[in-house]
Amino acid sequence: MDAKGIYTENDCAETGSSYSIKGRVVVLNREALLPCNQNQLYFCLCGNGAGANPSGCAVFLVSLRTGEFSLKKRNEVIGILKTELLPDSAKLQLSQIRPVRALDLKNHEPKYSGYCFLSDGRYAAGVWLCSEQEVLDYVEIQKPYQHRIMICDRDDFCVLEMENDRLLHPSQEELEAFRSPQNGGMQMK
Repeated sequence: MDAKGIYTENDCAETGSSYSIKGRVVVLNREALLPCNQNQLYFCLCGNGAGANPSGCAVFLVSLRTGEFSLKKRNEVIGILKTELLPDSAKLQLSQIRPVRALDLKNHEPKYSGYCFLSDGRYAAGVWLCSEQEVLDYVEIQKPYQHRIMICDRDDFCVLEMENDRLLHPSQEELEAFRSPQNGGMQMK
């Protein structure tokens, strides 16, 4: 899907401040943008203005055109973009975002890499993930927007694969066992 020229309230699944925008693709009001950068699509990382009925106004965002971080006010956000309207170029940029609480790669050894694929097979470089929790957080970020998600271990073996929000590998039973604290917590094989 190609990028739309101007996004409006009609392109949003939710508008207003009664919902959380954290971990979602949002549309910024064009008036909040510099004339030289009219990209309206951002991914919301966090901020005291990101929650439902927020107590503050700050939201930390990542541009889905350039990958640059930005600090905006909640009232500059029109709403959450309808998932089907996210253009392919933005999906590829979104696939490069590590979870908010991801460990610093300078001090931690990555255990996994995450990949997201468009329906035509295109994908961007893998994203390093240092723990099983980072894997789960990465999948939660990507799941609403990506056609296919694949997580590989350090030996490049696939340990998790989803397509169109449907788990392909491992089976649902294996995944539940993986999440179960009775089995010693989360361990991917």
